[in-house]
Amino acid sequence: MKAYILTLLLSVSSLHLLWSQPFLGQTKNIQSESLASDQQIHVYLPDNYEKGDKKYPVLYILDGQWFYLNGIAIQKTLRGENVLPEMIIVGVDMKSRQVHDSILNNKWDEYASFIKKELVSYVDQTYRTNQDRVLFGWENNAFLASELIIRESSPFTGAIVSNGGSMDEKMVESFNKYSNDQKPKYLFMANSDKDIYTVRYSNNFAKDLTEQNFANLTWEYRKFNEETHESLPYLSMYHGLRFYYHNYGSIVYASIDDFHQKGGIPYLREYFRQRGERFDQDTEIDNSTKNTLIWMAWKEDNFSSFDLFMKEFADVLDTKRYASAYWQNRLAQFYLKYGDVVNAITYFNRGIQKYPDPKYLAKMHAGLGEAYRSKGDRKLAVKNLKMAVSCATQNNDPKLADYESLLKKK
Repeated sequence: MKAYILTLLLSVSSLHLLWSQPFLGQTKNIQSESLASDQQIHVYLPDNYEKGDKKYPVLYILDGQWFYLNGIAIQKTLRGENVLPEMIIVGVDMKSRQVHDSILNNKWDEYASFIKKELVSYVDQTYRTNQDRVLFGWENNAFLASELIIRESSPFTGAIVSNGGSMDEKMVESFNKYSNDQKPKYLFMANSDKDIYTVRYSNNFAKDLTEQNFANLTWEYRKFNEETHESLPYLSMYHGLRFYYHNYGSIVYASIDDFHQKGGIPYLREYFRQRGERFDQDTEIDNSTKNTLIWMAWKEDNFSSFDLFMKEFADVLDTKRYASAYWQNRLAQFYLKYGDVVNAITYFNRGIQKYPDPKYLAKMHAGLGEAYRSKGDRKLAVKNLKMAVSCATQNNDPKLADYESLLKKK
């Protein structure tokens, strides 16, 4: 029993130390005139924050004493920025359930003013921030987050409203008054039919939003009916961020059919145009997407789409990725398989001349011989098949017999 208690104490001690480590952020006290008291916040800075002068979006988490670590976990478990960008995370500590309920019941307007004016101003002045600000609120704070994204001129461009939320006539009037002067806003709402305490508020909120049809607000309401009142916040935060940043990363297709069903090349160009303009990125289709589509068409044995991508994305073929005998041979062999001997000859010759890798020389010469045979040029066909046999002999190629057989047929 003593050993068990000691282990437990060490675990608690380790957790306390973990909280104080730099990667979990800084703790700050802000003097709030609105609330006439100090307010404690926790601030997490991205891993690369100190390595440059980049400006970052900010995720503001109400009830940070409960959910601040959720925001950090989402950041820490992502690999790369193709799903979500690195973010500054600010957790607003409401200290205890009693303080939480007291503030929201008795000082609603004051607390809203603190969040909207004092807190955002402090963070912008203290850290390198851009104009993307997402606010997360659960339960009581879901109603506050609803108000802060819709009512009055708001500094927030997005809100994640979990297990609650509502809208009244004053909020509608306010949004209509200010919406034309602000960036487009995004609202993600989440609840569960198992949350018998708040789901009716969320349902009514979604109904009201549908009826209003705000032009400058993009919103979504999702039910996670496997979750309960207490278990939903982590999921809603993650999915809310995915919703807000739905077009942040490169577009990913499930298949070539998926590519065509979503609108093909015109849709792809428009996606990157909108993405670039919204997040100040390049508006051209990125090389990663071009490479993936070429590879996917080859993998699915879809020559018509492969040929389309090779023509549309010709610029990517001169990049480092394709600077190898492996890639030149792969492209050439696919062209040869579908009878496009002109392109097959082009890529076989490029591979032989620019990337004379012994591992692929026999394959490329054999393919080139087959391409010339199809073209009716017997002389060049024989020449290259002899080269294939020679290279295979020198490198103990297990396909030597195959190349010799091809040569005999000529």
